[in-house]
Amino acid sequence: MRLRVEFTTEPFDLDEAPAHALVAREVIEGAQLDAVDVGPFGNTAEGGADAVLAALDALLRRTLEAGATRISLQVNVVGEGDDK
Repeated sequence: MRLRVEFTTEPFDLDEAPAHALVAREVIEGAQLDAVDVGPFGNTAEGGADAVLAALDALLRRTLEAGATRISLQVNVVGEGDDK
């Protein structure tokens, strides 16, 4: 199964990226995911279910530790295929 995740971390700071946003970028860009798009107002990534779920576990834990007070996410099934 292939999944697409969209997420944001808060609080926002338009002047400079907060630590939790930098951690989120590091986690997602370092994961074994496809089609990663990291931006100032939202982020998306796609990949096999195992890879997406592992990345989300790390993302939630590490961004909360880095000061995120809210994490919004949406996960969609986008197709069948390789779980990795």
